[in-house]
Amino acid sequence: MMNFLSVAFGGAIGAVARYGLGLWICNKWTHDFPLHTFLINIVGAFLLGLLNTLFLDKLTISSEIRLALTVGFLGAFTTFSTFSYETIMLIKDGNILTAGIYTLVSVTIGFLGVFLGMGLARLI
Repeated sequence: MMNFLSVAFGGAIGAVARYGLGLWICNKWTHDFPLHTFLINIVGAFLLGLLNTLFLDKLTISSEIRLALTVGFLGAFTTFSTFSYETIMLIKDGNILTAGIYTLVSVTIGFLGVFLGMGLARLI
């Protein structure tokens, strides 16, 4: 039961963080490219690589805290569904090149974020 509560707690915080950061980025960025989702997903990918590597290789941490941070917080903070929807909307609006760039850059930089997070965790 504690694992479920940990995920729920982390998820609530992650969802609020995503919403707040997304609004802030949208107020600063006025172009078609959905920078808010892109940046949130990249930061989330980096943090997931960093935290999972730290938790599995370097630190002794309770399963509740690990679940709250990775499954809960980062699961709610990042979102593949929004990325997918925004890509389809870009295509629907005729922004096919932007949709292609967004997809390619998001996946490539997302993988790089996980890789760099894992590398940083190994240095710690």
